[in-house]
Amino acid sequence: MKKSGLNSKSKVIACFSLCLLISSCSSKKTLNEDEAQESFPYTITDNTKNRQLSAAAKRSFYHYSDIHPSGNELYTQFKYTPLKGLDYHGGDGTISRRDPSKVIFENGKYYVWYTYRHTPVPPRGADQSNDTIPSTDWDLSEIWYATSEDGFIWEEQGVAIPRPPKPHAGWRSVSTADILKWKGKYYLYYQGFLEASGKRGDYCPVAASYADSPDGPWTATNEIIVPNGAKGSWDQYAIHDPYPLVHNGKIYLYYKSAFNRPAPVWVGAGLAIADNPLGPFEKHPLNPVTTSGHETTLFPFDKGVAAMITKDGTEHFTIQYAEDWVNFEIASIVELMPAAAGPFVPDAFTDTKDGRGITWGLSHFVNASTDPKKRYSILARFDCDLSKDVDDPAMKKTGIWLRPDVYFSQGLHQKQRQRILEENEKLRND
Repeated sequence: MKKSGLNSKSKVIACFSLCLLISSCSSKKTLNEDEAQESFPYTITDNTKNRQLSAAAKRSFYHYSDIHPSGNELYTQFKYTPLKGLDYHGGDGTISRRDPSKVIFENGKYYVWYTYRHTPVPPRGADQSNDTIPSTDWDLSEIWYATSEDGFIWEEQGVAIPRPPKPHAGWRSVSTADILKWKGKYYLYYQGFLEASGKRGDYCPVAASYADSPDGPWTATNEIIVPNGAKGSWDQYAIHDPYPLVHNGKIYLYYKSAFNRPAPVWVGAGLAIADNPLGPFEKHPLNPVTTSGHETTLFPFDKGVAAMITKDGTEHFTIQYAEDWVNFEIASIVELMPAAAGPFVPDAFTDTKDGRGITWGLSHFVNASTDPKKRYSILARFDCDLSKDVDDPAMKKTGIWLRPDVYFSQGLHQKQRQRILEENEKLRND
């Protein structure tokens, strides 16, 4: 019986060894075959995405709408053109235009609203500011508007929203307006400052005015439209850049907040939804819905909405897309993105289920002066191909070559140079 048991055990071991050998040979054969077919193909087909892929290759096939920017409708280059028709008082810093609204087309012409500052002197900082001296480029401002027949030459029409009397929101400054058209009426949303920017921060609520015509006259509600968050919440201080669109029969108003102070600032966009243009607005429970960008610029695209994410945050210089208008994913990475872009969005208020995208708009440059004591901003036009109706291959090229002086202008400051000199000296002495 003992001998028989040993033979049985030997048979089990032999059988197991044979299985391992067969499995090993089979694995080697499969590996060799895979090695022969696993070289990534020179010509990519629809079947290429079905193979084993690296993380980067998976993103190319599954994350973006196309494996190359030329086929991605949410990828573009941006081209810029100076505007004609707007005067800046010789660039002395006393006149500034910035933060344009969406552009709309009414009465046979284009309309845009923007932050307009005309002060005796340029900004001097919060400590030197008073009733006539601005603390920042957007302090002591009003909302003005201009019209154009072609989008290149603009005629300034004057003030749309003046600063209201105390104690109403905006008595110190009204800025960063955006436009909504709803059931035949027009609504401007904007930031209403109650103190000079920089005294405590850049804190202000959202105010609104309405009119029967884009030319006004505008009636101020003198009420806070989107309130700050509760104490301790991410938007307890800043509700900036209100940006309304129409979706599902409601007003979807996106806004920006800067938070996580005094640690490194985290900038994100929130969403507030209302059935009525004047509220009440209910903030979305998943706010913030984006976690990067410095302004709010969005437009309906396909079944969802696209967002232009500018300079701040880990996902800066991207265009993002959310089919549900809430959960944004990166659709493309771009360069030379317009700051504070106010695009022409023909279907911003149509409640479309097939957004067509954008091809142009206005933006600003905040560094129009080379003299830091004469700071002011200018408006400019940008063009792009973020449209389902336009096919402009020149807008889909990658790799913009900038002149060396553009790079050299981003040079080291004195402390950085000193640190490098000290590091060199330490190496010589070691």
